[in-house]
Amino acid sequence: MEIKSVLFVCLGNICRSPLGDGILRRKIKERGLQLTVDSAGTANYHIGKGPDERMVATAKKRGTDIAFLRARQFSAKDFRDFDLIYVMDKSNYSNVIRLAENEAQRNKVRLALDELFPGEEQEVPDPYYGGQDGFDHVYELMDQVTDKIILKIKN
Repeated sequence: MEIKSVLFVCLGNICRSPLGDGILRRKIKERGLQLTVDSAGTANYHIGKGPDERMVATAKKRGTDIAFLRARQFSAKDFRDFDLIYVMDKSNYSNVIRLAENEAQRNKVRLALDELFPGEEQEVPDPYYGGQDGFDHVYELMDQVTDKIILKIKN
């Protein structure tokens, strides 16, 4: 399958998914690759708002700008618009799969950490209610996940 578009999904689209979105956008730009990248949340809490300031700062200190991104809610249309849909945890997975109309759409959805730990069903922890260590940890995880996605795109 040729991958032309990737969507990252978390709960509110203000921490984990915009981070994946921003890191992957930076990496494809640096490598001169063509890919559509976006992010969304399963909930509608933060529609139109920018990412969490702590995540913006965490990304910025590592050379990734996510401040320009704005939260939006995942919709069934995203199954048509994206080749791969990476969700951050099992709850996001359930919420996204619930909107799938067929097996082809369900097959587009995967846990982001399956790229690093295939079959282990590990989840990207939500750093929202924790300290800076959580934001740094999520950055490291998504940095590694996006490296794996780049390899898939190139192959």
